[in-house]
Amino acid sequence: MEEKRLSTVAKSLTPSPIQELSHLAQRSNAVNLAEGFPDFPAPEHIKSAAVAAINSDFNQYRHVQGICDLVADMVKLTQNLTIDPSKDVAICCGQTEAFAAAVFAVVDRGDEVILFDPVYETYETSISLAGGVPVFVPLDPPNWSLDADKLAKAVTTQTKAIVLNSPHNPTGKVFSKHELEAIANVCRTRDILAITDEVYEHITFDGEKHISLASLPEMQTRTIITSSLSKTFSVTGWRVGWAISTPAIASAIRNIHIKLTDSAPAPFQEAALTALKCSSEYFVSLRRDYESRRDFVVKLLSRVGFHVAVQPLGSFFVFAEMPQLCPLSDV
Repeated sequence: MEEKRLSTVAKSLTPSPIQELSHLAQRSNAVNLAEGFPDFPAPEHIKSAAVAAINSDFNQYRHVQGICDLVADMVKLTQNLTIDPSKDVAICCGQTEAFAAAVFAVVDRGDEVILFDPVYETYETSISLAGGVPVFVPLDPPNWSLDADKLAKAVTTQTKAIVLNSPHNPTGKVFSKHELEAIANVCRTRDILAITDEVYEHITFDGEKHISLASLPEMQTRTIITSSLSKTFSVTGWRVGWAISTPAIASAIRNIHIKLTDSAPAPFQEAALTALKCSSEYFVSLRRDYESRRDFVVKLLSRVGFHVAVQPLGSFFVFAEMPQLCPLSDV
């Protein structure tokens, strides 16, 4: 009886296997390899900044414009993008809300949104909640390469946006300049938006460098960038993220964010000012530490029978094939 009161979208949603496995790991006191967060503490000076903000009574609804200013500085330094921090940036409750608000800002009922498969589970949900239609374009194993012809064939007159996550969850792939050009070409010729998830922008390996799709010719005004503090500064529970786009789209995202959650956590916004001022040495150390973990995990998995076709070049995921003789399912 109670199920009849649920919306059609709510009925279509199933519990997240990532969350279910994480809760099971907590109850069992087991090592949790299901969810994307680090096994080491956040930097002390960033935690101290959050404690100081709480003790200074930054505990009410708040918009910290300094975050927008520092994000603008960061994308200028890393991607040579010039943005107006007063108009082009919306602070949200983590990248997850930034992405959802971006989808709600531009996707109408019936609009198609292209996703590269395998794909992080929350993208499809946000699109469905907006009334959009997810369209999956498979990446080709073992390198999870993008076939430009498959992408072109997936585009229709109803296509509104392409979602790009690079570095990629769950494969660890970093999309090449050639693949990014192929996506940008489709966006330019078919007048399509791109929504990017760039939360792993500072976690790349083997000399690989993250390139934002927005940095390609004619793509800045066609791209909504979403990112956050979470992965870069090991504070996945703080929920401070942002979206970067044109003034009209950024304003729409900001309005949707305010209607949904009002503001990101105030003391953690204050601490973000400290995090975003970290020196370049911090990011070098972050990459080095994660690269050593990647090497260790890949060797360990291979030793016990998993098949890792390619070394991840970014993010902190290893996409491993089950041992052939394993009688268990992946779950």
